Amino acid sequence: MKIVFLDAKTIGDDLDLSGFEEMGEVVKYDFSPDEEILERVRDADVIITNKANINEKTVSGAEKLKVVCVTATGTNNLDKPYLEHRGIIWHNVAGYSTESVAQHTFAMLFYLLEKLRYYDDYVKEERYVNDKIFTHFEKTFWQISGKNWGIAGLGEIGRRVAQIAEAFGCRVIYYSTSGKNHNSTYEEVDFDTLLAQSDILSVHAPLNEQTKGLFNREAFRKMKPEAIFLNLGRGPIVNEEDLAKALTLGEIAGAGLDVLSAEPMRKDNPLRLMKDSEKLLITPHIAWAGLEARRRLMEIVLQQLKDSLSKTS
Repeated sequence: MKIVFLDAKTIGDDLDLSGFEEMGEVVKYDFSPDEEILERVRDADVIITNKANINEKTVSGAEKLKVVCVTATGTNNLDKPYLEHRGIIWHNVAGYSTESVAQHTFAMLFYLLEKLRYYDDYVKEERYVNDKIFTHFEKTFWQISGKNWGIAGLGEIGRRVAQIAEAFGCRVIYYSTSGKNHNSTYEEVDFDTLLAQSDILSVHAPLNEQTKGLFNREAFRKMKPEAIFLNLGRGPIVNEEDLAKALTLGEIAGAGLDVLSAEPMRKDNPLRLMKDSEKLLITPHIAWAGLEARRRLMEIVLQQLKDSLSKTS
């Protein structure tokens, strides 16, 4: 049994993979360009990957290949009809990062809401040393209790964010981006109402025809000037040029993004030159990656692999 990790760096170096090693030979590559995949998987029984492209061109010579495991929810890197034609089992993983993403949502909010960059710099730059008064609150911030928290996409992660927001005393409203998912626990509103009423608006929706470019110039103009916008769904849900304009013109107070239209960030991204951390916080797609979430991810992948191999033996 040979198990090949094509882009092991995407799951980190701090995980225990001994469960896979007990099943057979494990070969790990940090990253795998398309042109190198075919040779690397030629004698593989199992491929484990996050973003490497798996299709006829890259795995046609892998005659022993039985299972492909994707260490993520998205599977657009798989040519599923080709894999199914060859009888190769494939898996993805959902639900492993709910707590991690929800936590990161609030970490981004509080960083922006409470102007933490400014206040940390104020102390680190020693402006607080021998100050005239015991407190300094030059930059106004407010509590979230009693505010409206709007959610676009009330799936598993969206519902967890809603629960935590309620615990903080927020009124939660949501917009179903698909128009199919409804939840009686929270108040469902139309898109315009979501924009107009939200003091905090977080996105936890998938990318599809309904959500691509959903947050554009028109949408940001309908939001409150004191609103904070958070995108933890997918980058292309937001028109980044329009968001940059909204932040520059003060149409919204701030934005926190963990996802971008192209990742890694490109030089031509209109948000790249915005250096005001009180208005814009961007993290490099890390919300999913808390240690416990990654451990859970690989536990699920290992079990999927064992189940699949038991069926093919």
